[in-house]
Amino acid sequence: MAQVSINRDLDEWGLSTDSGERARLLQSPSVDIAPKSEGEAPPGGLGGGTTSTLGAIFIVVNACLGAGLLNFPAAFSTAGGVAAGITLQMAMLVFIISGLVILAYCSQASNERTYQEVVWAVCGKLTGVLCEVAIATYTFGTCIAFLIIIGDQQDKIIAVMAKEPEGAGGSPWYTDRKFTISLTACLFILPLSIPREIGFQKYASFLSVVGTWYVTAIIIIKYIWPDKEMSPADTLNRPASWIAVFNAMPTICFGFQCHVSSVPVFNSMRRPELKTWGGVVTAAMVIALAVYMGTGICGFLTFGAAVDPDVLLSYPSEDMAVAVARAFIILSVLTSYPILHFCGRAVIEGLWLRYQGMPVEEDVGRERRRRVLQTLVWFLLTLLLALFIPDIGKVISVIGGLAACFIFVFPGLCLIQAKLSEMEEVKPASWWAMVSYGVLLVTLGAFIFGQTTANAIFVDLLA
Repeated sequence: MAQVSINRDLDEWGLSTDSGERARLLQSPSVDIAPKSEGEAPPGGLGGGTTSTLGAIFIVVNACLGAGLLNFPAAFSTAGGVAAGITLQMAMLVFIISGLVILAYCSQASNERTYQEVVWAVCGKLTGVLCEVAIATYTFGTCIAFLIIIGDQQDKIIAVMAKEPEGAGGSPWYTDRKFTISLTACLFILPLSIPREIGFQKYASFLSVVGTWYVTAIIIIKYIWPDKEMSPADTLNRPASWIAVFNAMPTICFGFQCHVSSVPVFNSMRRPELKTWGGVVTAAMVIALAVYMGTGICGFLTFGAAVDPDVLLSYPSEDMAVAVARAFIILSVLTSYPILHFCGRAVIEGLWLRYQGMPVEEDVGRERRRRVLQTLVWFLLTLLLALFIPDIGKVISVIGGLAACFIFVFPGLCLIQAKLSEMEEVKPASWWAMVSYGVLLVTLGAFIFGQTTANAIFVDLLA
């Protein structure tokens, strides 16, 4: 590897380099990383952890799969059918995998262990701050999507329990969507979000994986052996326009975004080497691709262009197998919300400490008051927005644009900066190829982000 001189301008703020240490909390819940200390890392890389190769594959798959798969049948419909959806996913998968490898390369070069720390070290202060703001915004938007998912699934379950037709007027007040979302969030999500540590993460991870596979299995089974009352729907065979194909990209980005947690997973491996990591992420993305394709293809072929943005809403409320899938999704989301909030809160805390110049070893009482206040504000804002934004498709479109930044833009910027920092007088052809590829990644990510932002402003808000 060529000698690399990575930016280390954390003290450009004129503050202590320890001020933003709590941002280190933003790492995968399931990884175990040895503490970083000067002089301990071997040349050219970080010290190894305790995670095996198979364990790393499972963690990356777990980080990738989630509630986003509910939107994949609608993404196939948006893209213009099965052929267009498969082609789009396969093409994007190449860039998704390369972004994961680039992040591992830059992690080794910079000796940093989390996503935002790598961006800080490689790209500098401004890009690092933008990355942390993007992470906080992404986790905030995903928490809104989770609350909407809870409301969607509860509506169907309550309709069966109350034995009333869906949408029937005169329903009791306690079955109102806004009341049920608020009650569930206050009883379960808020108490789990306040603690400083979240030791239940490993159970939430297992629950999320089980629920995801069950939902995929049910959608495939319902397509192969459909219920009698479900008649075949009209399906699209080609996209309406190229713009329609691009509109499916945010959903794919949201589904495959595991890049933020990938850096600590890489550093938790027993042998954190790029070649091994390349095999890990390739295997993990192929598994995720199989799950997403199975859900997307079968869900789309079952309901065609009429598929709901949340595919489970397209099935009858009385279907017990689907009702179990809804219960799995609710339980998964109830435990995933606190984890995402924890990550977002850690980034906000790091930014605040860095801005104020406060040391981490501060008064415990002040930290507790600030943590409770941050949690309450976060919780109330996400709850209010979820109550008045009933369409999860719009939320996923916006946060999918941010996911494109984590998948394409920041890895591309890191690759460009790392290559520009290589101390070589004569640049080989491979150097120019890497820089050009970095530019391509940044351009692709910026296009997806710009498109989703423009749609949110000029289509949704002005409609």
